[in-house]
Amino acid sequence: MTRFDFKLTLGTALILTAASPSFAQQALCGGFADGGTWIGNSEENSDISTADNYREQMALVLGGNQYVSMFTLSEPTSVRVEAEGRGSGDPVIDLLDDAGGIILSDDDSGGNAASRAETFLEPGTYCMAMRSYDGGPMTAFVRIGREEHDALTPGISNIAADGGDAGVSGSCADATPFGPLGGSATASVAQTPFYSFTLDTPTSITITAENEAADPVITLYDAAENYIDTNDDFDGLNSRLDLTAPLAPGSYCLEMAALSDESLPITVSIRAFDSDEATRSLYDRGDLAPPLDGTVAVTDLGVLQSRLRQDVQATADVTWFTVDIEDSSLLVVEAIGGGGSDPWLVVYDDLGRMVGQNDDYGDGLDSLVMGRVQDGTYIIGVRQFDSGQGLIRLVAERYIRAE
Repeated sequence: MTRFDFKLTLGTALILTAASPSFAQQALCGGFADGGTWIGNSEENSDISTADNYREQMALVLGGNQYVSMFTLSEPTSVRVEAEGRGSGDPVIDLLDDAGGIILSDDDSGGNAASRAETFLEPGTYCMAMRSYDGGPMTAFVRIGREEHDALTPGISNIAADGGDAGVSGSCADATPFGPLGGSATASVAQTPFYSFTLDTPTSITITAENEAADPVITLYDAAENYIDTNDDFDGLNSRLDLTAPLAPGSYCLEMAALSDESLPITVSIRAFDSDEATRSLYDRGDLAPPLDGTVAVTDLGVLQSRLRQDVQATADVTWFTVDIEDSSLLVVEAIGGGGSDPWLVVYDDLGRMVGQNDDYGDGLDSLVMGRVQDGTYIIGVRQFDSGQGLIRLVAERYIRAE
């Protein structure tokens, strides 16, 4: 067991504060609200349904952690959630319900690397979690309001990004029929900027758009071209919409955009929503801690006494491990790439609360998470950041206060 005196820099202290489960609001958003802040500085002032204007905060993200803004709705409301980084900051946002389920995720839909999403929500408590796309430190503004409030970001429909258009000419009236649910179609945005499809019965659906080189963005409208939902960068640079509430029978329009190259083919699939598949996808990406009941493969590395090492042939899907901690400690976990590997790392406690997540710690591609933890079981997930495969060396170390 390694012992040392805790002499921490201010930056390290902030990291430990953000990662510690003892900074509570633990019941909210399935525990994701640990250390979170009410967007209106109090619960009473964070009801977006009745707010006279949007609510906004300046957020500081350090060491691969995330900033969580909490808000409530006293009545059904169409809301807009946004995050815009300062300088070269590239925020990613997740909107969570009170149980911690992910309602939507977004990276670049605000334009110029900002995040933005609009959606309709029922009364309840919600959290918007913001992190840095590359895992580095970042200062950003977060804003939550109703759709009639002023927006923080311009939105991808109003600007060009990364040398590509946020859209091409045309409209839903020119949409290409997609065909029956369960199929797929491949075309570039330049060839097919809109798809149409029809639902005969109330149906929950999943829509995906895949080709990271093109960086697709998808936006769904109803027959009257009323906005329903949008997504960019759900899985890497690929996009996905899960419409878990059944859509009414009728016609729908899917608008395509490519933030990198409109001439590259994008494979679009539209199928009935499968809750089991959607949950497995969350486990595979590391966005949700797996249950420790054998339904997801998890390797038990035993009690962490001082230091352990485990080599992983990693892929784009997370490989999961557990370690047991026997008393209060500082837990440090590193994922070290070999042969050009680019590791991504996440650590949860046994209740599924995130201790920390990181990609590209420091000046290299390696990843590091550290947090002050109590006795218990901790779940470690590691994967390749891109779609490749490579060797990653996982190192876990435990430190206790010197006596």
